[in-house]
Amino acid sequence: MIFNRRFEGKGTLTYIIYAFAALFEIAGCFAFWAWLRLGKPIAWLAPGMVSLALFAGLLTMVPSEAAGRTFAAYGGIYIVASLVWLWLAENRVPDRWDIGGAAVCLAGTAIILFGPRS
Repeated sequence: MIFNRRFEGKGTLTYIIYAFAALFEIAGCFAFWAWLRLGKPIAWLAPGMVSLALFAGLLTMVPSEAAGRTFAAYGGIYIVASLVWLWLAENRVPDRWDIGGAAVCLAGTAIILFGPRS
């Protein structure tokens, strides 16, 4: 079945890359948030910019023929990672609407990544 071959060929690697990309993107963005909104020193921006550069570099490693498709599929992973950040870093438990919305986004990610292409 074409779905299974596509999943085995790039599924696990893609999700690992996306997970690390999300971590670096969220950490980088949080560095700017902390500086502007939480009054942290401007020095927080340096590791934030490095983190954002790592995020961008990781997305180029996803096995895909189109950047737009890669970025679209990444969106679902980013949303889930953001809710994990909300829970673990900000100590706020996601509610049922957060979880339901994330599930819908992950379904969209799977359709984009593994749907048959003509």
